[in-house]
Amino acid sequence: MAGAVAFSLVILLHWSPSSSTPVLASGPATRSIKPGGGNKKVEACPASCGNLSFDYPFGIGPECSRGPDFRLTCDDATRPPKLFLADGITEVIHSIDVCSDGYEFDHDNDNSIEKTSIWRVVPMKSGVRVYNLSLEPPGRSFSRAYTHLNITGCDLDVYWVNQVPAITTWACSTRCHGEEEITEMAARHNCTGIGCCTIEVSPREDYGQSVQKDFQLSIVVHGHNQSGSIGTSRFKRTSLLRDRITVSSDDALLEWRIVDEPNCIAAKKSHKNYACISNNSNCYDPGMTSSEGYLCLCDRGYTGNPYIRDGCTNDKEYNPNQTRADCTRQCGNISVQFPFGLEEGCFARKEFRLSCTNATSSGVLNKEEDSRSRVIDLDVNEGTIKFTNLDHQMDALYASDITPGGDDLFIIHDVSASLQWVAANLSCTEAKQNISGYACVSINSSCVEVNAFSGYIGYRCKCPYGFKGNPYIQNGCQDVDECLQQGICKGRVCSNIEGGFTCTECPRKTEYDPTKNQCTRRKQQLLFIGIIIGLSGGFSILLLSFVALFLFRRWKKNVQNQLRKNYFLKNQGWYGMVYKGILSDQHVVAIKKSLVIEYSEIREFINEVAILSEINHRNIVKLFGCCLEYEVPLLVYDYISNGSLSQVLHAESRNDVSLVWDDYIRIATEAAGALSYLHSGASISVFHRDVKSINILLDENYIAKVSDFGASRLVPLNEKSDVYSFGVVLLELLVRKKPVSKNNSGGVQSLSYYFLEALKEKEITDIVDSQVAEEATKEEISSVASLAEMCLRLRGEERPTMKQVETELQILRKRNG
Repeated sequence: MAGAVAFSLVILLHWSPSSSTPVLASGPATRSIKPGGGNKKVEACPASCGNLSFDYPFGIGPECSRGPDFRLTCDDATRPPKLFLADGITEVIHSIDVCSDGYEFDHDNDNSIEKTSIWRVVPMKSGVRVYNLSLEPPGRSFSRAYTHLNITGCDLDVYWVNQVPAITTWACSTRCHGEEEITEMAARHNCTGIGCCTIEVSPREDYGQSVQKDFQLSIVVHGHNQSGSIGTSRFKRTSLLRDRITVSSDDALLEWRIVDEPNCIAAKKSHKNYACISNNSNCYDPGMTSSEGYLCLCDRGYTGNPYIRDGCTNDKEYNPNQTRADCTRQCGNISVQFPFGLEEGCFARKEFRLSCTNATSSGVLNKEEDSRSRVIDLDVNEGTIKFTNLDHQMDALYASDITPGGDDLFIIHDVSASLQWVAANLSCTEAKQNISGYACVSINSSCVEVNAFSGYIGYRCKCPYGFKGNPYIQNGCQDVDECLQQGICKGRVCSNIEGGFTCTECPRKTEYDPTKNQCTRRKQQLLFIGIIIGLSGGFSILLLSFVALFLFRRWKKNVQNQLRKNYFLKNQGWYGMVYKGILSDQHVVAIKKSLVIEYSEIREFINEVAILSEINHRNIVKLFGCCLEYEVPLLVYDYISNGSLSQVLHAESRNDVSLVWDDYIRIATEAAGALSYLHSGASISVFHRDVKSINILLDENYIAKVSDFGASRLVPLNEKSDVYSFGVVLLELLVRKKPVSKNNSGGVQSLSYYFLEALKEKEITDIVDSQVAEEATKEEISSVASLAEMCLRLRGEERPTMKQVETELQILRKRNG
């Protein structure tokens, strides 16, 4: 879906010139709803049609739906009854579920993207060679998504027509050889070009394009199929293929949005028609542009229908009761303990269901909806689960991304691809109020609240100190016998107690025997044994001294020859001072001198030299050379005179800096261009991984120079972490606050969290810095804020690329120019 997220319907596009008008079904299931948009409360709105159900904003009748596009009709003259959209010909063949689950958008999730079916028949007419078809959506709230279309018929050339710009492109062709006999069904089943061909239609080519509302096709029939000679036995089985053109699809997608306002900012201003009316709900812009409409979703930790009052409720999905007694609890060498499970009735909630290829020693354990992420460790007491494959690990580390599969029960725990999980998105107080759903059922278990960078996540259970086991099952936390650990009492007697241990001194004239874990009488040592030991020790020391002296002199001869090489190999990392220097040609340079000589910093130094030696870009700091053959390694760079962007933005006095809003936009554009070059323009892709305003330097003309590549990588990791970090830089330009600062209560908060929370309650012009509000237009501020919000999206695939960010900034500069 090219990063776009939207709810979709499963529909059957049934086209017929003589289609009858569907009628309202009698006696469907009903529900009481409180729709928004000024509609009155409706106590008995139909909620089903046959075996299909639906939710508001969809509904039967004007008072039960949100506008004409969402109005449904139910035809009970058929068996089973059929449900249609507002156009009366688009048949809904799956239930419509608009409920959201707290920022949980995943294209593999049935509630987000579903399949549709298309069936359209065009009779061929004698003398007509060109047939133009348009598959329009059933209203302006709808748009078509990815579709595989099968075109069935004999001797056809199919062209894809793009209206803006006006381009006609060949898509596929069909052929029917005279000696072959093939039925329409067989041709469509294989669809390899003999009587049928397939085209793949994509509504978006890249980020930033608008959603295409309909599909335009032009089908040209070859001349030798115009005779109409279909009655002979030669064409008996291919008669339908020569009689008509059939356009069909079993996997077309239809997306919908609330389009009475172009985006969330505009929708929130229109309080009367704002769709997200439930408490604990929020607005979401699914498109890459700010004019494609919006969707509503429940806040993290809440689930339900955000389009009705009190529709979003807190997390009540956890079930502490295992209903199956013969659960499989082993997959290979991994123990699968409750609340996780492999079979129905063996796990506490659907998100904790895992799959196992087999239960032998070579079994592979995966998360149920994500077979790419292999589970290699599961610890229910510590609340961690470790995977071998996390595609968005770096994004999650920087932004507390929810991983994998979009579940808001899982968050990145540390850099070793380990996830921390929670039982439910509730506080401990909230969880304990519902005893029947409380996860910490073991007597000795305790509730632990889990926080992430983006805020509070939920609670998990833990066996306290002195106990171990599974806190999620009855009597799962068992006492630990600490006295089994050698030396725990350091020469004293250890006694185990529930939840701990005690240490007792040995009585007088006794000593502790660690082999027996008890006190024994001290043994009398004979004087001559001490003398023998003393003499032996003395001679041994003397002998060792002579040997050591000999070896030292021999080693000293070779040490000088190896010293320079050892310094070179040892000093691959740096953290230290930066000095200003002048080369023999009077060129001014900056010299970085390492203060710390540690093996752990080897990798950063290698990256710095390797990456900068491969890069030549006007907005990237230039490396002149390096020196590795001394104890303190040196790096020599071009001298950048005006410090960093961070120093300019956060200086105590701005009188010494004459930069204006247009200068800051230029600097941001130059930095984005440098990062775009690193990602896709260099000879090998480079991801910076440490993008921040302090690493964007300014030369004597205040031209941006991206620096500090110690944390960069030359391997294909995910580049979207750089995009997120650049979004934080854009926020610094707007708000003039540091990425991490103290809030009014003295706690620490991130700039991204402050900005997104403030945007819910204030106008964007009330949040930005006073200088920005004075120098920039409201349109410019909104454009940069919208771009920053896209960069800060939690899921990496929903963020634009750095090339797209650079393009947006260049467009903004051209408008100002």
